[in-house]
Amino acid sequence: MIHLERKADNKIQCLLCPHLCKIAEGKTGICGVRKNTGEKIELLTYGVVSGFSLDPVEKKPLYHFFPGNNILSVGSYGCNMRCDFCQNYHISQNVSNSYSRDTSPDLVLKQVLSSRQNLGIAFTYNEPVIWFEYIRDTARLVKDAGMYTAMVTNGFVTEEPLSEYLQIIDAFNVDLKSFNEDFYKRIAGARLGPVKNSLKMIVKAGRHLEITSLVITGLNDKKSEMETQVKWIADELGKDVPFHLSRYFPMYKRDNPVTPHDTLKQFYELAMKHLTYVYLGNTMSEMGQDTLCPRCNNTITTRTGYYIQNKGTVDGLCQVCGLKIYSYFTPFS
Repeated sequence: MIHLERKADNKIQCLLCPHLCKIAEGKTGICGVRKNTGEKIELLTYGVVSGFSLDPVEKKPLYHFFPGNNILSVGSYGCNMRCDFCQNYHISQNVSNSYSRDTSPDLVLKQVLSSRQNLGIAFTYNEPVIWFEYIRDTARLVKDAGMYTAMVTNGFVTEEPLSEYLQIIDAFNVDLKSFNEDFYKRIAGARLGPVKNSLKMIVKAGRHLEITSLVITGLNDKKSEMETQVKWIADELGKDVPFHLSRYFPMYKRDNPVTPHDTLKQFYELAMKHLTYVYLGNTMSEMGQDTLCPRCNNTITTRTGYYIQNKGTVDGLCQVCGLKIYSYFTPFS
C-alpha cells in the first residue's frame, strides 16, 4: 500500500513529491491538482485529459525504445515545478475545477488498442508524477493488455510512489533541467537532489531511461557544468544511457536568446567524450540525429525529423558486428 498522505498540524501532508506540501482543508498543494477535502487528499484531475495524440515514440524523445513505432500520448493539467520557460505552460500552469472528468482508464485502453502501429501509452505533456492515481489505474490496464508504458517526467517524486511507478512504467524520459542546485531553486522552484535520486532508482530497477536537457542561453549553458553533468550520468547511471540536448526557444515568461548552434555543437562533442549515445533536439542540424554502432561505427538508425529508418540493425543488433544497440526493438512496416 503506497502512502500518499499523513496528518500534519491540522493539515494533510501530501507525500507524493519532495515538496511535501502541508495542505489546509479546501486548499491544494503546489501542483494545484491535489486537494485536502477534510478527510483525504483528492486528485482533482482524475479522468481529466488535456489531449490525446498518436506520436512517433521519438517525439518523447525516446530514441532507443522501439524506434520507428508510435505511442499514444496522453496528458492532463498541472505541475509540481514552476519553470518560467515551460513549453507547455498553457496546461502545466493552468488548473481549473471546471474540466470534465470523463476519460476513464477503460476508455484510454480502447484508444491504445485501436491506434495504428502503437506500442502502448506515454504519460506526458504536463507533469505526470502528480497524476498518480489515474496513471496507476490506466497503466495497469495497458500492461495487462500486453502493451508498453512510458513516462516523460521531471523526476521530482518521492521514493515510495516512484517505486510504484517502476512496477508499471517501462520507459522514462527524465528532464534534467540543470546540474545546478541554485537553478532548480530559483528557476524551477524545486531541488536537484531528488531528481538525481529518481534517476538512480530508475536505472537500479532496470527500466529503460533516456535523459533530456534543455540548454538555455545564460542559465544552464556553462561548459564546466555540462561536463560535470555528463560525467555524473556516465559514472552513476551508465555511459549507454541516451542523452538528448535540446535547443531552447523563448517561451512563457523567459525571453533569453535562442540557443546558438555552436553551443549545442560544443556540448554534443563534450558529451560524446563520456556517453555512448548523444542526440540533438529542436534543431535542423544533421549532427546528433542518427544512431551509430559504438563498436564499428555502422549507421544503425537514420532520422530526418520523425522519418526513421532502422537500416543497420537486425532485431536490435548491429548487423555488421552484432553489438546490441536496442534492448527494446520491433521492426515496423
